[in-house]
This record gives sequence, structure tokens and C-alpha cells, in this order.
Amino acid sequence: MRDLIWALTENLGRTIVGKADAIRLVLVALLSGGHALLEDVPGVGKTLLAKSLARSINGKFQRIQCTPDLLPSDVTGTNIWNPSSREFEFLPGPAFTNVLLADEINRATPRTQSALLEVMEEQQVTVDGEARAVPKPFFVIATQNPIEYQGTFPLPEAQMDRFTVSLSLGYPTAAEELQMLQRQNSSTPVDELQPCISLEEVSQLQSLCRGVKVTQELQNYMIDLVRATREDEEISLGVSPRGTVALQKATQALAFLAGRDYAIPDDVKFVTPHVLSHRLIPTGGRQGKIIIERLLRSVPVEKSAN
Repeated sequence: MRDLIWALTENLGRTIVGKADAIRLVLVALLSGGHALLEDVPGVGKTLLAKSLARSINGKFQRIQCTPDLLPSDVTGTNIWNPSSREFEFLPGPAFTNVLLADEINRATPRTQSALLEVMEEQQVTVDGEARAVPKPFFVIATQNPIEYQGTFPLPEAQMDRFTVSLSLGYPTAAEELQMLQRQNSSTPVDELQPCISLEEVSQLQSLCRGVKVTQELQNYMIDLVRATREDEEISLGVSPRGTVALQKATQALAFLAGRDYAIPDDVKFVTPHVLSHRLIPTGGRQGKIIIERLLRSVPVEKSAN
């Protein structure tokens, strides 16, 4: 299975230049059975990352451009009348895929966001009272522009809580941008990308991640970090118990990516800013990741082992 992880990471690196940590975090979200939120300006490779992942796992890719007039049925699908059979037939929406890119998710109305919330959490859609399961694995990469807020509908805490990790690709360095241009001289790398792992193998890797050992001492450390967010003066709403569970799953996935069947404190420290920061509400316009990084410095690992 280690060869599959290496092949998947290498495949994504062929199209996403110089973003090893971002690739690792997206794979953490995928293997932990969660979803990823990318908060970035346009044009830094978010769509490319989603397409490359879908191609690499030989999965189906769909993209939704979220706008205020997007309806829930535009996500889930709808029943349409067939005059020939004189019956309603279900027309699947873009949610029936393996990798779904929800671009600028905060431009969709709360009603449409709720429809996406159900399929992210329940792995199914409900149309006219009938539940329909989406394909497995099912992975959502949602994006939002952290600069433009005009005409947007901020995601409620319940929706933010459904994303395992939040991350930013950021701008490339000059050397990385040059490498990107050279790769695209004669072709688009994503079009030449070949599958390196099957959907069934992705499901197997997800199952193996759940078997990574996390000691009680390490669990206590995670709990201390989460509880610190609920008691900090710079935070008006701390991380929920769902966030604690997500932190453990992400820690297990990162350890698995590193080739270990056990987790260590450094795994927790790496994923914590990306797992917890979007789940809390800071006071006074402070940035969640800066607060989490401060808590990581103030909450010692040794305290949890006593």
C-alpha cells in the first residue's frame, strides 16, 4: 500500500508544482473520509488540483460554479417527466461523482449550501423524499475567495464543521512559476495524467487509516488543544466535539501517509492549524490559524502524559 501512496503523491506533483504540503493535506482529507476547503484567490491551481486528483484515482470529476441563483436540484439532481414511459425519471446532478469541486461555495444561497451539506455528511441526496446514495469514494473540494465578500453568503458553523481541513495553495515562487510555464510549453500536464490508483484501492486505504494506532496520551493532547479553544479569550466559539474526532482522523491519515501504523505528536501539530482554525470563531477579526499556532506553543505534550 505504501507504493500506492507514493504513486498518488508523485502523480499530483506532476501538475501541482511546489505545493507538497497542500498535496499532503488534501490527501489527508481524502484518506480520512472527509472533505477539503481551499481558501485562495483565483488562478492558483485549485481546479487543477481537483482535476488531477480525480484523474489519478481514475474517478469521475464534476464542477459546480456556485452562484446565488444555483438551486439545490442543480447539485443533487431532479425527477423529470418522461412522456414515453409516462413516469418520472431521476436525472442525477453533479453530486453523483467521486471528486466534486464546489467553486466559490460562499456565493451559493444557504438553501443550496444545505443541500451540499447533506451529501457531504450523509453520502446521499434526498429528492422528493427518496434517498439516493452517491458513488464511493465521494470527496468534495470547496473553494472560497478570502478577499471578495460582496454578494456572498458566509458558510455557517455547521457547514464549516463538515470540512476536515482548510488550506491555501498561495502564489508560487519565481522558480516554481518558471517550472510551471516550461511544463505547459507544448501540452497541458493534467491532460496527460494517467490513473495510478483505483477507486477500490482508495477505499482500502481509507479503511487502513482507521487502523492507525493513537495512544491515550496522544488523545489527551488533542483534547487539551480542543478544550483550549473553548477557554481562550480571543475565541468566542470554540471547536466542537466533531472537530476533536476530525483531528484524530486527520492525524491517523497523516501518520499513514508517512508510512507509519502509529501516530506521533508531530502529526497532531502539523494538522491542527488546518483542522481546527476554520471551526472556531475568533473575536475582534483575529485570524484563526494564528490563534491555533499560539495554542500549540502553550499546550505542552507532556501535560497530557501525566
